[in-house]
Amino acid sequence: MNETMMTIVGNVVDTPRRRETRNGHVVTNFRIASTSRRYDREQEKFIDDSTLYVTVTCWRGMGKNVDVSLKKGQPVVVHGRYYMREWRTEDEQLRTSYELEAVAVGHDLSRGTAQFTRVYQSAPPVTVTRDDRGLPADESDHWLGTASADELAAAEGTLAPEEPEPSLAGA
Repeated sequence: MNETMMTIVGNVVDTPRRRETRNGHVVTNFRIASTSRRYDREQEKFIDDSTLYVTVTCWRGMGKNVDVSLKKGQPVVVHGRYYMREWRTEDEQLRTSYELEAVAVGHDLSRGTAQFTRVYQSAPPVTVTRDDRGLPADESDHWLGTASADELAAAEGTLAPEEPEPSLAGA
């Protein structure tokens, strides 16, 4: 599938807006403005062309970082996938918007300095099953799907203990 990747250099137009989806994913949106300039030899000065405004969408961890890092008016560089989104209004009018789903966002260091702070995401808790000797149990058969039904049930604690067979000595 062909995707349109785009890099835009400009200024943050509004304060980034952070929200959570119904599934609990963080998404932060902001708008960036980029105005191209050219030198006019006849007037011997730079002239601004029209300004391009683009809505930028940042998901999950990047959305959290953008929310605390970017402020209105700051110079930024954004790289991502440019796409079109269509929706209908309440009165059934078809609307279209173009957005840039960010892959990377950063301050434009040609126009200032920045201080970087690495953010580490915490890993989910892990439960380690131990064997009779207290060592981590080998559960590779379980994860690879090669264990028998009895072995799986025993590992999950749902297998009933075996009853001793009746002895023939008392007969």
